[in-house]
Amino acid sequence: MKLELKKIGNSTGLILPKELLARLGLQQGDSVTVSEGPERSLTVSPYEADDDETMNLARDVMREYRNTLKVLAK
Repeated sequence: MKLELKKIGNSTGLILPKELLARLGLQQGDSVTVSEGPERSLTVSPYEADDDETMNLARDVMREYRNTLKVLAK
């Protein structure tokens, strides 16, 4: 599905058609999480209350094991 980015005030937005929102189980005013993927891809998912806690835990682990993760990334 091809969508166009639109100017909305001083920002840029993506308007999702109502058919797509219905298939995704979303409605106007819902919060979503947007994640960057490989090769300039995006994933849009319904926001879950525990997403923030999960990300904080992941950041703590990455901070604690920073050196190990650098070695593994080589």
